[in-house]
Amino acid sequence: MLSDKSKKAIRDVYQNIRDSLPDFAVRRSQNILVAEMAKTLAGNFDKNRRLIIAEAGTGTGKSLAYLIAGIPLATEAKQKLVISTATVALQEQLIQKELPFFRRQSGLKFEFALVKGRQRYCCEQKLAMLAQADDQIELLADLTTIPKKRDLQLIKRLFTAYAAGKWQGDIDSWPTQIPNEIWQMIVSDRHSCSKSFSAHRNCPFHKAREALDQCDVLIVNHALLLADLELGGGIILPKPEDCYYVIDEAHHLPRITRDFSSAHASVLGAKAWLQTMAVSMRQLTQTIASSDISDPVTKLLGSINSINKELTQIHSLMSANDAQFSDDSWRFADGQLPEALAELAANMNHETKRGVSQTAKIVDVLAEQLKQDQLPQAKANKLISEVGFYLQRIENLHQVWNMLIKETKGTPLAKWVEKSSNRQDDHIFAASLIDVDSKLEHMLWSQCGAAILTSATLTSLGNFDYFRRQVGLFNDESTQHLQLNSPFEFEQAELYIPNLALAPNEQGFTELLGEKLPSLLPDKKASLVLFSSYRQMNQVAEIIRSTTKLELLVQKESSRTEQLQKHSDNVKANKTSILFGTSSLSEGLDLPGDLLTNLIITKIPFSVPTSPVEEAQSEWITKSGGNPFMQVSVPEASKKLIQSCGRLLRKEKDSGRITLLDRRVISKRYGPALLNSLPPYKRNIEF
Repeated sequence: MLSDKSKKAIRDVYQNIRDSLPDFAVRRSQNILVAEMAKTLAGNFDKNRRLIIAEAGTGTGKSLAYLIAGIPLATEAKQKLVISTATVALQEQLIQKELPFFRRQSGLKFEFALVKGRQRYCCEQKLAMLAQADDQIELLADLTTIPKKRDLQLIKRLFTAYAAGKWQGDIDSWPTQIPNEIWQMIVSDRHSCSKSFSAHRNCPFHKAREALDQCDVLIVNHALLLADLELGGGIILPKPEDCYYVIDEAHHLPRITRDFSSAHASVLGAKAWLQTMAVSMRQLTQTIASSDISDPVTKLLGSINSINKELTQIHSLMSANDAQFSDDSWRFADGQLPEALAELAANMNHETKRGVSQTAKIVDVLAEQLKQDQLPQAKANKLISEVGFYLQRIENLHQVWNMLIKETKGTPLAKWVEKSSNRQDDHIFAASLIDVDSKLEHMLWSQCGAAILTSATLTSLGNFDYFRRQVGLFNDESTQHLQLNSPFEFEQAELYIPNLALAPNEQGFTELLGEKLPSLLPDKKASLVLFSSYRQMNQVAEIIRSTTKLELLVQKESSRTEQLQKHSDNVKANKTSILFGTSSLSEGLDLPGDLLTNLIITKIPFSVPTSPVEEAQSEWITKSGGNPFMQVSVPEASKKLIQSCGRLLRKEKDSGRITLLDRRVISKRYGPALLNSLPPYKRNIEF
């Protein structure tokens, strides 16, 4: 229960923040958000399942709310507050602005840090050896890469800065971009840069992890959070039961979890690296004359040979079945592989599993020899890194074929093969979960100390049902739900739906847009026009440029930074400024005040299920007696339409017009639900 001590701590923090800001606006919605989050974390609703889904509209101040509620309660419960985001922009905002301000003004004492993956850190030993031992370059570098003179100069500068304490060893804090080919020579890897090796205990990655023990608040991204949970939790981050999680930008969590749970591997590409791996393993037995190495290498070479034979048969089978490919891909209906392929897949699963086992044994032997001083440090680093690299590759290959043969109860896996765009005559096999609800329940909700899921857009069609199904909390009665509208006066914006002759799904609509749009783009105002596809956007831009003198800033014709700067300059100069963009500009684009007063949405943002995963999901819903359009497409469109409309009002005094050029919100049976899920803009609908 929320104790009197906790209540006082939260009130004191709130008052301190309020006193520090002369223009602080008391927002009832923010106060409600703080209170409900605090009660959830304290176990007021359920001591065993402390979960809340909170949608907070733009301007509510949700990040400040979860800091006010989360830090005092996490500290009292001796839990870590882990804040996970989907975008780098929000991470930077939290690390550079929100948390430093909160620590200065709240009166609380706490430490915070950004948690990054191992690949963002260098290995101290690799860096030192490359920088100091010119005569050992061939020994230290990757087998296929010898550092060039200019590479060594940069490596030496890196080492000098690191040794002097002026660089912490992470790629993000170096003032200039480090070329990837150089970074790969010194990057930390989980096999050679292991804390179990005494020479590596002070490597930047391990020092960063040790520093996390002293931190109260950890900032991560969703992918890193999922990576830790996939390993069982407590590997990268603290154990889930020791954490209070804030999942910000939570509407991205289902997609990122699904992407994280997928696997893919090519046929000819795998044959190529397996051949290189076999050569390396033979060289290994020549370098180290030991039965401890030669025995697993011999067995591994046998597995590699068997895998290559299976891949050759798979390649022949795919080449003979090219007629099955539609748009360069072939999805296996209901997750069922054809009989001939299923047999080969089972063999691949068996042989790759053996390959993983033998490769892991080789890594263990090398690691033990290093610990026993039977191998020089430099040689061991190179060999363990190399074998560890192949271990990761063969693990991925096994994961793909294991998923391809897997039979599941209930929802099947999406399984498909597609032609490679990089290698002629090659095929890429892939598999993915369709739904991640049970995965999130197993890895996160049932394990964590508490969790807050928040975003400005979590509802679809006016309720949380769609999102709750996606994240596995639909039937969980203990999860709290809170929907708070933005404090903005939505009547300051007009929602205009003109009476157009054509709908977006009718022939001639693109040409109609080219004719109609110029009249909807006011002179000396800032406009943003959102399209459903690049193709249509470019076609309309071509029409307008050929028939008018309007200057357009079209997405991808120059960089986003350049276009937004040009847009800002135009507005300041009192010139007409028109941005053309697609769905990527419908979220996260912040154009407050005069930078946007005229927003045009050309169509309801329906997404056609064209990816194999989306097709498999639609197939499963239909087979289960459902309607994929109403169960997936419409809720997704509702969420995206709300996000698109949200580009207009970014500050409390903002105003302007939203024009929706899609009358299906009026004419179709699903239309009113879409329309009514939008904020209460002042409506102007032509009939």
